[in-house]
Amino acid sequence: NGVGSDRVQFVEADAFAWLRESVRSGEQYDLVVLDPPKFATSKANVDRACRGYKDLNLHALKLVAPGGYLMTFSCSGAISPDLFQKVVFGALADSGRDAQVLRHLEQGEDHPVALTFPEGAYLKGLLLRVL
Repeated sequence: NGVGSDRVQFVEADAFAWLRESVRSGEQYDLVVLDPPKFATSKANVDRACRGYKDLNLHALKLVAPGGYLMTFSCSGAISPDLFQKVVFGALADSGRDAQVLRHLEQGEDHPVALTFPEGAYLKGLLLRVL
């Protein structure tokens, strides 16, 4: 794809701690991708999961350079696309930034969803341009 390793940084770390430290040190990126593991294993975990998603997105939004992009995902079937969007928008409001939704994202065609099992549509995401 022509993108050299000098232009891409892959990080393996505790995402919460890494994001906070990166914000503190003033780092900025043109693209941040958040693809955490499933936070809500059941409906009982939804509130806690939403707090986690909000925290991750709040700090990620602060790392995106003006005009840059945030791709953010949730693979928790217990979190609806509408709820996920509300959580991300709450993080946006708290960040003091503005953004545009460029695309609502979902799992690819290689992950079909049975009509009798709508919970199979577990992956949802947003592509945002951060202003």
